Amino acid sequence: MLKIITDSATDMPGEIIERFHLHVIPTPVVIDNVDYLDGATISTGEFYTILDDVNRDIKTYHINPDMFEQAFRPYAERGDSVIYLCFSTGIAGTFNAANLAKQAVLEDYPDFDLTIIDSKSASIGFGLIVYKLLLLQEKGADKETLVRAAQFYISHVRHVFTVRTLKYLIKGGRLSRFKGTAGELLDMKPVLIVDQDGCLQVLKTVRGHKKSLKALVDYVQENIADPSAQIMGICHGEDAETLALAKNMLLETISPKELVEATVGCAIGAHTGRGIIGIVFFDAVSEEFEPHLYRSAQQ
Repeated sequence: MLKIITDSATDMPGEIIERFHLHVIPTPVVIDNVDYLDGATISTGEFYTILDDVNRDIKTYHINPDMFEQAFRPYAERGDSVIYLCFSTGIAGTFNAANLAKQAVLEDYPDFDLTIIDSKSASIGFGLIVYKLLLLQEKGADKETLVRAAQFYISHVRHVFTVRTLKYLIKGGRLSRFKGTAGELLDMKPVLIVDQDGCLQVLKTVRGHKKSLKALVDYVQENIADPSAQIMGICHGEDAETLALAKNMLLETISPKELVEATVGCAIGAHTGRGIIGIVFFDAVSEEFEPHLYRSAQQ
């Protein structure tokens, strides 16, 4: 049997997980020296409540080879064929850890057919790619087609996001304390993208929360291909107010085929805080794959 699996850094909505019985490997988070598993032993709501407390010590690490081996072995034992789409190597070491686990499993099951794909994406960015593969599989696509589709979407996915506060980027070392403190005082907000190598890049900085949200929508308008033929994503860090504002701004100018809403989990939220908001879309549309996605999405 062909199985598509992923990890919780996709921030995949529960309804999609349930619909496709998707196996989501949980990413770890350490809170006050206690290990938790994103979505398994801690919910996003619980996590953000803890994150809001500046006195709590929160760290993250990527899924390690032992965790991956535990996840992969049951598929090898059953003789399943597997596609695992993982968190960007430009942000975390997930891809390398997964490959180490694959080699360990192959020692016992040399015929195990496991394809590990670096999504070069984050959050609902690779969540959308997984979702599209699941829709294609639902319509009967074979593994070769699914891998080809994954590579197409990875080449054309765009992420743009901003944060309400800079303190988490400062704490995580992604922004110098001097620049971050000065930016906080001036109410400056970074507008960030994930580049083609899957790394974070600052696109620009703007003053004020609403202007930062407008900058997201402007970036989408400038780079999106045929929004009426697209499944897009919008993600937030347990911030309903910011989600509503950004969603309204987006839908005033862009009408996607489908808009998937997601909550940013521990893997990314620990480094951004509650106020993160992001939009994911594609800068190209595939005539080979898209028609099948739409028929599936409407079922």
